[in-house]
Amino acid sequence: MARILSLAEAVAENVKDGDTVAMEGFTHLIPYAAGHEVIRQGRKDLFLVRMTPDILYDQLIGVGAARGMKFSWGGNPGVGSLHRFSDAVENQWPRPLDIEEHSHAAMANAYEAGAANLPFAMLRGYIGADLPKVNPNIRQVTCPFTGEVLAAVPAIRPDVTIIHAQRADRKGNVLLEGIVGVQKEAVLAAKRSIVTVEEIVDELDPPSPNSVVLPTWAVTAVVHVPGGAFPSYAHGYYPRSNAFYIAWDEIARDREAFTAWIKENVLDARPEDFARHAVKSAKAA
Repeated sequence: MARILSLAEAVAENVKDGDTVAMEGFTHLIPYAAGHEVIRQGRKDLFLVRMTPDILYDQLIGVGAARGMKFSWGGNPGVGSLHRFSDAVENQWPRPLDIEEHSHAAMANAYEAGAANLPFAMLRGYIGADLPKVNPNIRQVTCPFTGEVLAAVPAIRPDVTIIHAQRADRKGNVLLEGIVGVQKEAVLAAKRSIVTVEEIVDELDPPSPNSVVLPTWAVTAVVHVPGGAFPSYAHGYYPRSNAFYIAWDEIARDREAFTAWIKENVLDARPEDFARHAVKSAKAA
């Protein structure tokens, strides 16, 4: 059953050096506060997994926390490149980074296979694509019934998955609404999971048509972190900070500027600092 912990406790207990870590959220509910706590606790040699690594993974890569990354698209949405990611791949700064690139469809199917405790996922994909030429983990399997040749990729089974959600009740059941991406599958595929939430309530509201409820038995730790998805958005709570995504392009271009930003806004900061962003964003909505 899920335990309600502080963010420091949840990360200390569930994220270990060398772990395979998935932090999911598809443009929405990205777990920035939790990612910052991973940085503060000095985790290293992590193998990062994410369908769309953007600013959060740029930060983790830039501080040297990652040894590798499995992903299906990498960039600063609506702005351009991830400069810390590029620096690691092109110049090995602050350390070399192994990369394994897939399509969105392959990543989603691989999470689903992991959630179902299957060894690999099959999909109709990669037809005419060049990724199989450079990624040995994209293979083929022949259907024993029809003879159709399908793409196959290994299941994703993280040591720990971290997500952000709108609400949890006091028993540890979690409600996600809006764009839910692969958060459910990523949690179910993982050995351990941390869910940060905007609110902890006595009872979950009746689910909307586009919502997911993760039962307490599927979650390891729940943490109350208002604003924990900022600068991404939390449906029903605060909008995306487009200004920050634009500002990040300049911050991340320069190693010294990046390092100074991390010290001020991550290493010397606290999870509680995110609540101020949420309040400001809600008033501006």
